[in-house]
Amino acid sequence: MTNTIDIRDAQASDAKTILHFINELAIYEKEPQAVKTNEQAILDTLFSEGATAHSIICFDGDEPIGFAVYFYNYSTWLGKNGLYLEDLYVSPDSRGKGAGRAIMKHLANQALNKNCGRFEWVVLDWNKPAIDFYDSMG
Repeated sequence: MTNTIDIRDAQASDAKTILHFINELAIYEKEPQAVKTNEQAILDTLFSEGATAHSIICFDGDEPIGFAVYFYNYSTWLGKNGLYLEDLYVSPDSRGKGAGRAIMKHLANQALNKNCGRFEWVVLDWNKPAIDFYDSMG
């Protein structure tokens, strides 16, 4: 059986899943105590009218295996919006299936479709697996 990686915009019903991934990411980044959000805050900030941040969920078949949170910023020099990737996370047991690459491609296409001048993100300097992953994409 082949893995089927699918990505869709997150929905309010995904708030619990998003919180789960946020907590997993915080543990991976060695700061589990830093997470102060909860399901209601996620609903309020990602899914309320006028929300300025957005999320996508990545699936392997029917199983959610990762997510990303992003928002649009603005470049005065370019006179265009940019897409800023706040978080990208794939569960450890699902890495190597192409989910991270699919998320990046999905967001890059989103930036192109929205005529963004930039697609930006920051990675922690100690996170060699993530740095290697981004470097592998060129």
